[in-house]
Amino acid sequence: MELIAFGVNHQTAPLAIREQVAFPAADLQPALRDLVGRQPVGEAAIISTCNRTEVYCATTEPAQVVGWLAQHHGLPADRLQASLYQLPRERAVSHVFRVASGLESMVIGEAQILGQMKQAVREAEEAGTLGTVLHKLFQQTFSVAKEVRTRTEIGANSVSLAAAAVRVAEGIFPSVAGQAILFVGAGEMIELCAAHFCARAPKRVTFANRTLEKSQALAQRFSARSIPLAEVPDHIAQHDIVVTCTASQLPIIGKGLIERALRSRRHRPMLIVDLAVPRDVEPEVGRLSNVFLYTVDDLGRIVQEGVDQRRAAVGAAEAIITAGVHDFMHWLQGRRVVPAIRALRERAEQLRQHEVERAAKALARGDDPRAVLESLSQGLTNKFLHAPTRALNGADGEERDQLIATLGRLYAIPKEG
Repeated sequence: MELIAFGVNHQTAPLAIREQVAFPAADLQPALRDLVGRQPVGEAAIISTCNRTEVYCATTEPAQVVGWLAQHHGLPADRLQASLYQLPRERAVSHVFRVASGLESMVIGEAQILGQMKQAVREAEEAGTLGTVLHKLFQQTFSVAKEVRTRTEIGANSVSLAAAAVRVAEGIFPSVAGQAILFVGAGEMIELCAAHFCARAPKRVTFANRTLEKSQALAQRFSARSIPLAEVPDHIAQHDIVVTCTASQLPIIGKGLIERALRSRRHRPMLIVDLAVPRDVEPEVGRLSNVFLYTVDDLGRIVQEGVDQRRAAVGAAEAIITAGVHDFMHWLQGRRVVPAIRALRERAEQLRQHEVERAAKALARGDDPRAVLESLSQGLTNKFLHAPTRALNGADGEERDQLIATLGRLYAIPKEG
């Protein structure tokens, strides 16, 4: 059976196709058992995320597995085939290493895929479809991904506005954990920023929004408090970090408000992150002492720096992956000689047992032990050398030269002259 990977991802298939071939978590193990039970597949694992669905398997009939995937999701095979990539042997190994290392993600270096792959492996183990080859492949995959992430900068820099905002805060304050944060707005960007900041366990978090129900929902999710938008002027001085992103067409945080807040804070520094377009904060606020004002463009430049640094690390990551592919393929090729080695040892054991039985009979007759040992050793030598000697005598020309070279290597025979 041959190791092969095939699937669709955000580079090869639109969302309309990806969502049709995705596997719900509850369906994954039954699908794996169905694939291995009904198709010429020895072992299999399936990775299914919003950006990719990939099948890794050992099979003699890749086309049948592709047909199974289409049939399982009720898709015409030709429609799936148009978006499908199929990667045999080394290409499959290289691909899974690249996926785990974040080189095939929408955002280079993102770490979420590694956890998703580990969960996929656990599902395959529980389904009983993870054999020796795939077990070794994924163990090597996780080892390579760890090496890529520890030895390169592939995932070290901020590549989202929310992550960049946290990075800025950590450069201004000793830690986010000691700060009070006010989030103004309740849209998707505020929710994402809140998730990033709250992961650092800040001292206190407040949400303010024009529609109080929305800010209360976020406050409940992040164990925070909520206030009406109109009360922001009364509370802003109590917060070290302000993140704002509303749909207001005019600034809602002005220079005068922040001047009063600074006096109340005895001029302790404030970080204000304005992610709104149009801006929520008057530009003049950025000229006040002890205020650090960052707009969406400022964070965008930080994000671009992070993307550039991650791209610069791709070469080093690919060198690690290439070495890992070489190691795995060496192991895989070594497995192919196992049946030959086993057969050779079995044949040698048959010859050995035959000579031992002859020697035992001779000793039982009372023959001289030294002569019996001499006969045993000669018999073994003759039997072990009979097949290669016969093959060598029966060969001609180039075949004989190849046999001579092979025998010299096998038996470590010194070259003449």
